[in-house]
Amino acid sequence: MTSRQRCTSGSPFEEQFGFSRAVRVGNRIIVAGTGPVEPDGTTTPGGVAQQADRCCAIIVAAIEELGGSAADVVRTRMLLTDPQDQEAVGDVHKRYFGTAKPAATMAGVAWLCRAEWKIEIEAEALLPPS
Repeated sequence: MTSRQRCTSGSPFEEQFGFSRAVRVGNRIIVAGTGPVEPDGTTTPGGVAQQADRCCAIIVAAIEELGGSAADVVRTRMLLTDPQDQEAVGDVHKRYFGTAKPAATMAGVAWLCRAEWKIEIEAEALLPPS
C-alpha cells in the first residue's frame, strides 16, 4: 500500500471543512482548491492579480513541502468570479507555471467561499519516478 502524506497551509477552512491543503500519494501531489488566504486567516487585499499570486504561492509552498516543485505541476484549475479577470489571472499563472505548461482550465463561477474572493486555484503535480 502506498503511503499518504498531507500538508496544511493554516487556512481556517482546512480544519472547519476537514480537508488537507495537499496530499501526496506515491509520486502524485494533489492540491485542493486554494483561495487567497493570508497567514492570519484574512483575505489577501488587492485585486485579482494579488489574490491569484497568493493562491499560487500557497500552492507552490504545499508542493515543495511534499517534495515537488512548480516545474512538476501537470494540471491547474482556475475558478474566477469575473470573466474579465482572465488576462490578469493568466499572467500570474504563467509566471508560476509557464515553464511547466500544465494542462489548465479557467472557468467562471457564481461564488467562492468568501464574497471578496475573486479567484480559487487547484493544482496537481507529478514527480519523476524515484
